[in-house]
Amino acid sequence: MPAISVRDLGKLYRRYDSNRPRTLQESVIQGMRRLAPQEQFWALRHVEFDVERGIIVGVIGSNGAGKSTLLRLIGRVGAPDEGEVEVRGRVGSLLDVGIGFHPDLTGRENVYISSVISGLTRNRVHERFNDIVAFAELEEFIDSPLRTYSDGMQMRLGFAVAIHTEPDILLIDEALTVGDMAFQRKCLERVVRFRNQGGAILVVSHDLDLLADLCDHILWLDRGQMAAYGQSAETVEAYVSQSSAT
Repeated sequence: MPAISVRDLGKLYRRYDSNRPRTLQESVIQGMRRLAPQEQFWALRHVEFDVERGIIVGVIGSNGAGKSTLLRLIGRVGAPDEGEVEVRGRVGSLLDVGIGFHPDLTGRENVYISSVISGLTRNRVHERFNDIVAFAELEEFIDSPLRTYSDGMQMRLGFAVAIHTEPDILLIDEALTVGDMAFQRKCLERVVRFRNQGGAILVVSHDLDLLADLCDHILWLDRGQMAAYGQSAETVEAYVSQSSAT
């Protein structure tokens, strides 16, 4: 069975007046009507696809197309308003910088907490701790508070934790372009090895050349709906052609 099954997925968001009441007193003074949403829009609608094991699927589309929303729903960050997502296996996710980390804790403390939340025992984390830190190349900073890390350092630590916690599925949002070329190459090699060992990967990136070379299939989202889902080179070519024409 597929590692990920998405069926008729939809996510509805609401836009509110920026001056809407924030307290009960303001609601009484300004009127309750300002509490109602001004507009509703579907960030995703009628999205349906599978991700098999041993496959890398890239997700492309313009800003606001629903790419990150899709990964968050698959990673159980939020719930869909329509349809369903079925995930078969443990998920390692790298969605936003610092997500799952606490800024006031050290890198070491965040590694332990995040890894245990992901399903490892404390002993297993202890066994893999040095490998995680070495992969992230953060030996000098691991006992500093996370708030002192740059976004790139946080992303490197998050990626290292995600790939060392025995996941069956990896969800990656723009993390493969973090750091220098050597670190990017190391991440790509690890992703390919994970795929070759039977893992399923869903990756969002604006680097079309990277996705065309790396991915087995590409999902193209256009204003929250599926424009295409197929072979990487053909789908990227169609996306570039449409983008050039508009």
